[in-house]
Amino acid sequence: MSTTIDSPLQLPCGVTLNNRVLKSAMTEGMATPAGEATQQLTNLYQRWAEGATGLLITGNVMVDNRYLERPGNVCLEDETGFSALQSWANAGNSYNNQTWMQISHPGRQVAKTVSRTPVAPSPVQLNMGGYFGKPRSLTESDIEDIIQRFTTTASIAKKAGFGGVQIHAAHGYLISEFLSPVVNQRQDQWGGSLENRARLLLEVVRNIRSVVGKHYPISVKLNSADFQKGGFTLEECVQVAQMLELEKIDLLEISGGSYEQTTMFGVSGDQATSDAPRRESTIQREAYFLDYAKTIRSAIKTPLAVTGGFRSAATMTEALLSEEVDIVGLARPFCYEPDLTQKLIDGDIDHLPAYENTLQLGNGKLGVNSPSKMMKLLNVQAQVAWFSGQLYRMSNHQEPLLTAGLKRSYAKQMWNETRLAFLRKFA
Repeated sequence: MSTTIDSPLQLPCGVTLNNRVLKSAMTEGMATPAGEATQQLTNLYQRWAEGATGLLITGNVMVDNRYLERPGNVCLEDETGFSALQSWANAGNSYNNQTWMQISHPGRQVAKTVSRTPVAPSPVQLNMGGYFGKPRSLTESDIEDIIQRFTTTASIAKKAGFGGVQIHAAHGYLISEFLSPVVNQRQDQWGGSLENRARLLLEVVRNIRSVVGKHYPISVKLNSADFQKGGFTLEECVQVAQMLELEKIDLLEISGGSYEQTTMFGVSGDQATSDAPRRESTIQREAYFLDYAKTIRSAIKTPLAVTGGFRSAATMTEALLSEEVDIVGLARPFCYEPDLTQKLIDGDIDHLPAYENTLQLGNGKLGVNSPSKMMKLLNVQAQVAWFSGQLYRMSNHQEPLLTAGLKRSYAKQMWNETRLAFLRKFA
C-alpha cells in the first residue's frame, strides 16, 4: 500500500505512531525560574495533541541546570516538580498520540547571562560578537558525568509518562560539538577520528537504553552537515547514522546547522562546503534537507524523519511516497496552525505560508543576507521571538496572532529572558 500522511508507522521497539507527521522540537522557554515544568506547557501540548499529530517532541530539556540553552528551559536533574512533568506528558499524550522528551546539553552555546564559562570538547569560542563566553574544555570525569545526566533525565522522562526520548545531537549543541572537527580538537578517546568524536553520542544512547529497556523509543536528532568549512560532513553523518542503526535506535531525525550557520532556520549557510546533491526544488528552499536525507536513506533502514522547510502537502506526500523519509517533520508551522496535521489529513491545506521569509527587522536592513554574523543572529532571534509569542498565546488558551509586530515580539522576549535570568539566580 502507498504511504500517506495518515499511514501508521511501527517503530523497531514495537511502538506504533498514528501517522507520519512529527512536530519537531522548538524551545518553549516556559519553565519556572528553577527550571520546572509549568501549566503553560501542559496547556500548549494539550492544544497540539488535539490537532492529531502522531508525534510531538518537546523543546530541549536540559540535563544540567548550570548550562541552559536559554532562561526558561526545563531542566531535569532529579524528580523535583515531578507532578508538573506528569501533567505535561499526560496532556501531550491525551489523544492517543506520542509525546517524546528531547534531552540536551547546550555545550558552548550558552549566553553569558546564563554562564560566563560554558563547557565544550575544546576551548573554541563562538564568534558571535561576545554574546557567548569562552568555553573550558571538558575533563574525562566531566564527560562521564554528562553521560550519567542524560541517562538520569531519560529515566525520569519515562517514569513521568513521556512516550520516548530524543537525544539532541544537532544544531551545534554539546553532542554536535563533539562530532565537529572544528570544535572538537581533543587528542584523547573523545576526539580525532570519527569513531572517537561519535563516542559521546553512542555512550549516551547505550546508557539510556540500559535503563529504559528495549521497548521504549529512543530517537536521535542529527545534523546532515554543519555547513562549515572543515566541519561535520554528510559523509560523516551517513557513517554515524550506520553506527546508530547498530545501536537499534527507533527514529533518526535529520536537520542541520548551528548558531554560526543557522541553516535549520532556513538561513543559508556555506552550503558550498557540502558534497550533497541538491534538486532545484531544494535550492528553492522547500524541504532543504531532503536530498541529504536521501543519501542517508540509501545507507540505513532506521525510520527516518526530515525537518526543515516543508510547506506544501504535495512535497510532503511525494517525500513519503518515494520512501525518502518515513516521517515529515514540521516546526514553525505548528506555531500558527496547531491543527495542522488534522487539516493535512482532511485535505484542508495545500500550502503553508513561510512567514519567516517576510519577517525581517528594519525592512530588511538587518535581514538574513547581511554579511555580519551578528546581524544574521539578531534577525534569527527576532524571528524566533515572533514564533515564540504565538506559543505563549496558545499556552494561555489564546489563538495565534499573525499580525503581531516583529520588533515588539523581540522586545517582549528579551525582557522575559532577562527577567528569568535574574530570577533563576535566587531560585
